[in-house]
Amino acid sequence: MQLEIRNYYEVLLMEMLSDEGLIDELPEDYLADLCCVTLNQLPVRYIRHLVDTYFFEDYDELQELKREIQAALEKSRVFLKQNLQKRIQEESEG
Repeated sequence: MQLEIRNYYEVLLMEMLSDEGLIDELPEDYLADLCCVTLNQLPVRYIRHLVDTYFFEDYDELQELKREIQAALEKSRVFLKQNLQKRIQEESEG
């Protein structure tokens, strides 16, 4: 038996990245790291049917979820940038 369940935060994050054009612009490895670091900061919210979620969802609640994702995304970008700078520095010293 295969269940069709998804993490709603993952769906919204991918929509946001797509809307910003980042899915096509960013390297695949960086995009994967960015998504993982971002999603690890957020709670999990499982859904079965995306269309049902859109129908029953409150507009204010959706905006709050998007604000949470945006904040986590910004922290993730800073984290990945610092991590890259640290690796570059370590490589130049070594």
